[in-house]
Amino acid sequence: MQADFAAIAGTVEVSPRVDELAAAFRRAGRPIVHIVRLYPPGSPDVDLPRRGATTIVAPGTPGAGLLAGPATPVSLDAGLLLSGRPQEVGDHEIVLFKPRWGAFYRTVLEQWLRDHGADTLVVCGCNLPNCPRATLFQASERDFRTVLATDAVSQTSAERLADLAGIGVTLTTTAEIIDRLGAIGERLPDEADRKMI
Repeated sequence: MQADFAAIAGTVEVSPRVDELAAAFRRAGRPIVHIVRLYPPGSPDVDLPRRGATTIVAPGTPGAGLLAGPATPVSLDAGLLLSGRPQEVGDHEIVLFKPRWGAFYRTVLEQWLRDHGADTLVVCGCNLPNCPRATLFQASERDFRTVLATDAVSQTSAERLADLAGIGVTLTTTAEIIDRLGAIGERLPDEADRKMI
């Protein structure tokens, strides 16, 4: 959820629910990863169709900044992120650069999640056909359970959701996810429950 991608239809409208999910995960003490793209001019990590013609999410520009995320503004450390290292922005909360659509490709995401005891990913954000979809497929390939917050992601359609349900993605709403987080927290979960969401 970066400022330059706010132009993608539906992204501004889902942003409040992305913020609600992030706040709920913080309250529950669950890990949060903000995945970003950075397009340095001339970089081979810029998608082929955008090379040479894009000025979006350029490192150091306001458009590369987070649209939705931590309660306090975060200045992205482009040098750190482009090196492949996570930028810590809170307790169990990081920003991570991904060079392509899927968040697991050439990143430390899988190891970071395993180190934090996560076995289920709840995905939300911008432009389902591209980054969220690729990330969900990659997560499934790595044996993570996957959940899509259907009202907190832009560019959904019945066909796209059916495609994801077909690989075992749980389709649910922000409210249902937040209720589940609250229910687990109220009964003082054991370690197995803490890994659920």
